[in-house]
Amino acid sequence: MVRTARRVMYAVMPAELLIVVLLISGVAIPTPVLLAAESLVAAVLVLEAAVFWRLFAEERRGGLGRRAAALATARRLVPAPVRRLMSFDVKGVASLGLWVLRRRDGVPPGATAVPYAAEQTPMQLVLLFVVAVETMAVEVLLRALGVPDALRIAVLVLDLYGVLFCLMTIAACVTRPHVVTGGELRIRYGVYFDLRIPRELIVSVRRVRNLGEPGVVSVRDGRLAVAVGSQTNVVVELAEPVVAVRPLGARVEATEVRFFADDPASAVAALQDAAERRPAREASPKG
Repeated sequence: MVRTARRVMYAVMPAELLIVVLLISGVAIPTPVLLAAESLVAAVLVLEAAVFWRLFAEERRGGLGRRAAALATARRLVPAPVRRLMSFDVKGVASLGLWVLRRRDGVPPGATAVPYAAEQTPMQLVLLFVVAVETMAVEVLLRALGVPDALRIAVLVLDLYGVLFCLMTIAACVTRPHVVTGGELRIRYGVYFDLRIPRELIVSVRRVRNLGEPGVVSVRDGRLAVAVGSQTNVVVELAEPVVAVRPLGARVEATEVRFFADDPASAVAALQDAAERRPAREASPKG
């Protein structure tokens, strides 16, 4: 039933959005078509409410409180990729606040922060400037063409979200560096990727220079790359696979992790002692 509700929602919502755009653009839609569309949307809302209530009742019977049951129901009803995308925006806005306050996320006292944003920030600022100019140009053009205010405002909101998205990405990468602590290596890319590697799994760490990485987060033959500007410059070899969660929720295993650091020498130095201690422990006789 949950799958059916999702499929119906995915099929109907784009059609409803199209009708709304046509209406605010001043396009005349035949009354029978409009009534049929609104009836269909109402039926979908009733179906979604029925499915939500059924799942909510199941969670309540399982012993959860109202708030916990509602959250569990939302997790079951809303696909994981959609939930992750929504969380990215929430964390991105929080990153803007941290950026303004000059604070960093997830860097405890005594930990070593390993920044990675310096290489990409200039290009991101250029992109932000381009998006901002494009937003103003489109607004002026739509006004000159006499486009209805409702449609013009809708386009403006989307363009402003593009500006906000660029700002959130810059802020997230600056305020969420890689982190080395006594117990783990934490590799991140903004709010989109977060991998924790226990230090006892680290066999070796070395500097490299890999150009042409296929994406920001890519996996091939058990080798995970978290790149900046298609580059990585630190490689960590692991004693056993770790599970990484890609931005949209896919889980992959990796025994080698490559990542980019603004200062790879400092990153290697912070991790080197873990790589040196492990062979010593393995070579010592067991009592």
